[in-house]
Amino acid sequence: MPVGAGGTVTPVQRVTVVGAGSWGTTVASQVAANAPTRLWCRRREIATEINARATNEQYLPGFALAASLEAGHDLAAMVADTAVVAMAVPSHVFRSVLAAVVPHLEPGIPIVSLSKGLEQGSNRRMSEIIGELAPGHPVGVLTGPNLAREVLAGSPAAAVLAMSDVTAAERLRPLFAREHFRVYVGGDVVGCELGGALKNVVALAVGMAEGLGLADNSRAALITRGLAEVTRLGVAMGGEPSTFAGLAGLGDLLATCLSPQSRNHHVGVELGRGRSLGEITAAMQQVAEGVKTARVVLELATEHRLEMPITSELCEVLDGGRDPREAYGNLLGRSLRPEPEPFR
Repeated sequence: MPVGAGGTVTPVQRVTVVGAGSWGTTVASQVAANAPTRLWCRRREIATEINARATNEQYLPGFALAASLEAGHDLAAMVADTAVVAMAVPSHVFRSVLAAVVPHLEPGIPIVSLSKGLEQGSNRRMSEIIGELAPGHPVGVLTGPNLAREVLAGSPAAAVLAMSDVTAAERLRPLFAREHFRVYVGGDVVGCELGGALKNVVALAVGMAEGLGLADNSRAALITRGLAEVTRLGVAMGGEPSTFAGLAGLGDLLATCLSPQSRNHHVGVELGRGRSLGEITAAMQQVAEGVKTARVVLELATEHRLEMPITSELCEVLDGGRDPREAYGNLLGRSLRPEPEPFR
């Protein structure tokens, strides 16, 4: 049931999902089973298709969406009189789109980020941007090992809805939950958000290993050491260590590193096979957030005086200054650290 400002139940009000990529469309279709739901589409033709045929063939070919889902191209109309907004646009346009959303919201409307990235330039998390542009609005983050096609197909999955006010998260949880989609609540917004953003960088590195033909042992080692890097920075920035062993950390990391459906995994594989980054991304319909996040992560690591060798080598590859095989050779030549690592 919809939840309005202050947590009051308001059945006639709506949820609005902003962004009609694969994940935004999936979440909107899921929520439409629980509440009247609108989906803002950047492209008018996608909104027309969803309204006419309940499909989004560009991003989710072959899948039927909830018949009750209402799509539109007019952002002001889509967010007017809404009870909850879920932001599902890429990190590089998050600020500009949110700035266009906020003037049309009633005070106290919760804003939930579905985006897994960090803003270039400011190095900010999406929840920090919400706090900056929409003060007074409760802020949440929905994250976890959630591949859009699998969730839309009804395959069992789980996520975590993190808000600083866990009671508010409990009130919002029924909007996003379905029988096959378990939603847990938590209070570690920083850790959950960083887990979702940083794992994309590791997924690029693991994908490169696959593209180079490295075996399962190599990829398992990269995932494990990548998790150590994610946790190291996440804890330094205020996240709880236990968060990175949960759905928002290890869970999301595994799904993104191992699934061929993952855009970041795909980019890494193709880099390992020798294709250029420009060639790979030009052929993609959606953003691989790790490409834009990697350099931000390295800047944050420098700011917190942390070593993140996987991220560092990956950035050299993405910048065109290092061959993927050379990057892995450099990682193998590093001095060993204690295992397991102390994070505090």
